[in-house]
Parts: sequence; structure tokens; C-alpha cells
Amino acid sequence: MKLVIISGRSGSGKSSALHALEDEGFYCVDNLPASMLSQLPATLKDSHNESPKMAVSIDVRNLPGALENFRDFIIEIKNQQVDCQVVYLDAGSENLMKRYSSTRRKHPLSDDNTSLKEAIEREKILLTPVLAEADIHIDTSPLSVHEIRERIREYLCGNTSKSMTVMFQSFGFKHGVPSDADFIFDVRCLPNPFWVENLRTHTGLETPVQAFLEKEPDVLAMRKDISEFVEKWLPKFESAQRSYMTVAIGCTGGQHRSVYICKTLGEEFNNKLEQVQVRHRELPE
Repeated sequence: MKLVIISGRSGSGKSSALHALEDEGFYCVDNLPASMLSQLPATLKDSHNESPKMAVSIDVRNLPGALENFRDFIIEIKNQQVDCQVVYLDAGSENLMKRYSSTRRKHPLSDDNTSLKEAIEREKILLTPVLAEADIHIDTSPLSVHEIRERIREYLCGNTSKSMTVMFQSFGFKHGVPSDADFIFDVRCLPNPFWVENLRTHTGLETPVQAFLEKEPDVLAMRKDISEFVEKWLPKFESAQRSYMTVAIGCTGGQHRSVYICKTLGEEFNNKLEQVQVRHRELPE
């Protein structure tokens, strides 16, 4: 039996995530009261499906106090031998405000005395107990609706094994730090191929840039240190029943150094782990 709980701030993409899971054969329920979560295992057991799958969304429109007890609900569900994952979607407050402005929808916490900005910030506080239990945290700020659905399918439907998935993600600091990362490594101290004229238009996926970086002792030392750090702490994440761990590596623009290190770390850990993914946030897919 599998249960996926989708939550996050309004406008972050919960409906898109739920629709993606519905397309994958999940029975979906939108805006379920949190107090009813512990009743779902019995519903799943009564299902005639040999491998029942259910996805529900939980949002801030809950009864007062219900979200504060979210951890207790999750413990009760897992004690009933249900494979339960909590997915928390979020985006930057400015992104959420723009999304509301474009759709002209009313925020569930806004009223005559509460501005949209205040409602968005208050919602973040109210959902803190849910975020604390999240197995997967996805920052949807840079994602389209289609990309949110793809990400959900990738995270929840692409891995059929019980092993944890490790994601190596490159990014550029000038475009913002990914909020869904478990670890962030800053490699801006390394030699930058951008300042070599004939390398500027290439990326860390291409041979000329790789050859340049592989000649630099600091680059190799940094990659080795990150590798050893991840290998040391990976078992702790697995013992905590985490299904996903994201390691973000950033340089200035997310084109050269971070891309190269993510690529090579992905190749290294692909030989050690069952589930390894590599994503380059600033490169076109």
C-alpha cells in the first residue's frame, strides 16, 4: 500500500502534482482534512486493488490545530505498515504573489484586513509542522506546470526500488540558491573557465571545459571532499527513512564548474548506488 501526501503553500503547484499522480493510477483526494489521514490505511486495505495507491493534498484550509498534530498522524499511518511519503511544494514568496496576480485567484487566508503578502507569509508559518515531516521538498519557483508534473512523476513514479535516490544538482548563485537542497556546496573559489575566452561559450558537459578543470588540483580536491562527505552522511539519511537526498553544487552562473563537478559525482555514485540522478538547473534540458 502506498500513500502520498502533497502539501505546500497555495500557488506552489499542489493541484498539478495531484493531477500527475492521478494520471499514474493513484486514487486522488484534494484538500483532505488532516485529522482524517489516520483513517486512510483502512480505506486502502478495503480496496480491491492488489497494489492500492492513494494521493491526497493537505493545505492550510484545515481545522484549527489539525496541522499542529501532523507528526502524530504520520506516525500513526506508518505504524499501520503503509508506505507513506510526504511531498512539500513551495516557491519564493515573490513567485507566489506573481502567480496569484496572473490568475486573479483569492488566497485562502487573505481578507479585508490581510494583504496577499501577509497571507502568504502566515501560511508558511502554519505549514511548518508539515514541512518538518517532508520526505521530498520541491522548489517550484523556476518550474512550469508541465515541469512540476514531470518532476513529481520522476520523484514518485520513476523509482520502484526501496533504495534512496540521490540527486546532484548544479546551479548558479546569481540565479538564486535552490531551497529544496539538503546540502549546498559553493565551488566559486575554483578556477573559472568563463575567463578563458575560447571556453566561455562551452559548458561543464563539454570536453574542452572538462580538460581545463581536470588540470587544476583544487578542482580534483574539492570533488574528492564532496564525494567523501556525501558517502559519510548518506547512511544517516537512509536510516532516517528518507527517500530522497539532494546535493546542490553552485558556481557563479551554473555553466562550468558546478556542472562539471555534478556530472563527475553523478558518474561516480552511479557505480555505488541504485538510484542516482543529475540535474543542471541553468542548462536547457
